[in-house]
Amino acid sequence: MCERNMFRVVLDNLTEGVYFTDCDRVITYWNDNAERLTGYGREEVVGRPCRDGLLAHVDEKGILLCESHCPIVAALKEGQPQRCEAYLHHRDGHLVPVLLRVAPVREDGNGGTITGFVQVFSDNSPTLAARQRIEQLEGLALLDDLTGLPNRRYVVRELTGRLTEMSRLGVSFGVLFSDIDDLKQINDSYGHEAGDEVLKTIARTFLHSCRPLDVVGRWGGDEFICIIRDTDRGTLRIIAERFRMLIENSGIIKKGRDLRVTISSGGVISRPGDSAESILERADQMLYRSKDAGKNLVSIRDK
Repeated sequence: MCERNMFRVVLDNLTEGVYFTDCDRVITYWNDNAERLTGYGREEVVGRPCRDGLLAHVDEKGILLCESHCPIVAALKEGQPQRCEAYLHHRDGHLVPVLLRVAPVREDGNGGTITGFVQVFSDNSPTLAARQRIEQLEGLALLDDLTGLPNRRYVVRELTGRLTEMSRLGVSFGVLFSDIDDLKQINDSYGHEAGDEVLKTIARTFLHSCRPLDVVGRWGGDEFICIIRDTDRGTLRIIAERFRMLIENSGIIKKGRDLRVTISSGGVISRPGDSAESILERADQMLYRSKDAGKNLVSIRDK
């Protein structure tokens, strides 16, 4: 086996995604795991500039890195490796949290002219525990058929368990009630198949961005419930805003159009004497406060 082929075999068997670009950020190499993590095959990306919105990396505030904070540009300017956390745009439309590492490739070792860059990225999502939970729920009639998330029955069981834990140990938790804004317009304009794709994209975004011990389930229709363990109002708002931002930056392609949707959310913290019904009712009230205030908003109850 020649050295070049051996090099490719090694890169294609790494657990991380790896791609090379030239100094104009045109992709020249794309390994097998880059395809797995992004959904894009190498025939779709090699020869294309990564800055043309292909992966559309955004930071935790939703700022597009390609426009102002590209780690490749920083590595070219400083001549040093760069590292950052970001979210890449998967081919299916949802965002995936990744850890990015970029290093310059030089012509003659460490001191030569920069001829390109290598970017290594790995899945930075806390979804292992979520995947394990989903595997446990399979076959128990506790999964939503469309999205693969825990269903309403499971969410009620989880709420009941958290309320019992709170009464015994005094550990509070948060509940986020989220609803997709104007999904009916997509169903009317593009058909229910497009609406189902949007639901699945949002479900994957929730799953990839929730914390390991938190639970996100489909309540029904275009509504989702998030149960956030061991939190306070400030942290609950941060988590809710992250969900909102990631979903706002997700989307699907339908009839040549990039369809993006937003969610409105209402959040509450559990309190003594709560039942599943009472805490959901308060969260629902906050959800409609977000709807009435203009949508694509988060409202957190003060008490």
